[in-house]
Amino acid sequence: MDRIKIAIVGVGNCASSLIQGIEYYRNRTDLDAIGLMHWDIGGYTPGDIEVVAAFDIDGRKVGRDIAEAIFAPPNCTKIFCPEIQETGRTVKMGRVLDGCSDHMEHYPEARTFVLSDEPEATKEEVVAELKASGAEILLNYLPVGSEEAARFYAGCALDAGVALINNMPVFIASDPEWSERFRARGVPIIGDDVKAQLGATITHRTLADLFAKRGVVLDRTYQLNTGGNTDFLNMLKHERLASKRVSKTEAVQSVLPHPLEDENIHIGPSDYVPWQNDNKVCFLRMEGRLFGDVPMNLELRLSVEDSPNSGGVVIDAIRCCKLALERGTGGVLVSPSSFFMKHPPEQYPDDEAYAMTEEFIAGRRQV
Repeated sequence: MDRIKIAIVGVGNCASSLIQGIEYYRNRTDLDAIGLMHWDIGGYTPGDIEVVAAFDIDGRKVGRDIAEAIFAPPNCTKIFCPEIQETGRTVKMGRVLDGCSDHMEHYPEARTFVLSDEPEATKEEVVAELKASGAEILLNYLPVGSEEAARFYAGCALDAGVALINNMPVFIASDPEWSERFRARGVPIIGDDVKAQLGATITHRTLADLFAKRGVVLDRTYQLNTGGNTDFLNMLKHERLASKRVSKTEAVQSVLPHPLEDENIHIGPSDYVPWQNDNKVCFLRMEGRLFGDVPMNLELRLSVEDSPNSGGVVIDAIRCCKLALERGTGGVLVSPSSFFMKHPPEQYPDDEAYAMTEEFIAGRRQV
């Protein structure tokens, strides 16, 4: 079958894990493919994905082959597939806009972004690169808080007629105006804010759903997260956290029988711990009442390598997007968005979202 040609904006840890994963699974079979929700979607396996274009703003990545750039600082995720063949495609200079917070200037270069001195790309240049590369799908891996930059690249995808997978918490797919623009253009979009394979949000949602199904009243809860990658460093500036907090909080609130008051729920990044690198630690507490109004509480500590934890989810999202392109379906892909993303246009319980996505893959649901 033809390759699925993708472009990436933001060649950070998540892009590194994704590209390593594509190569890692390329020569495997469904019998030894650990860590995937689906080996085959519509006849496509992970090795059928090809990265044909990439954009970044860091001088240590711009101008380098994509296969080299994914290992350049400040990337610090686990290297599980070190041998990546050169792609023959170099990382292009993108647009900075609000993609780089000014407070990051005060940290060591190995930990923060170092802006390239190359001229920033215009919208026309980004669109031309997407078209010339043959990209079918654009993946948005911009830093949290990059509101202007996310919308800039969403507009580029529309102008180029390229599908969009919005992996970060700027609301594009879940914004009615943007979703209508993708529908009118006949271009599919999956978003917003990718869920990890087994991370803090999906675990919190599952436990909240379990409380409800077992008749336990949830009175209050928190989810505190620490990490040492550029995402956590970036999020030290709390003004950039608004949409991230909304995304993570709504993902949990949506599975509760009755939403909690704001003072009784706190979910979001807590602090930056440099030596953790790409390891993310979640501290979760839930307080509730059992039979007879008797109180109980649950405490959980979850430790995961942050970026590989979303790689398999994105590989599935890419292949679902490809199916939509083949079927001529434009606009928001509701089913995959509800299963793969924290802040989809429509929230569903995870079991229901999973069933809807399976029906979409099988062709029994259009979106």
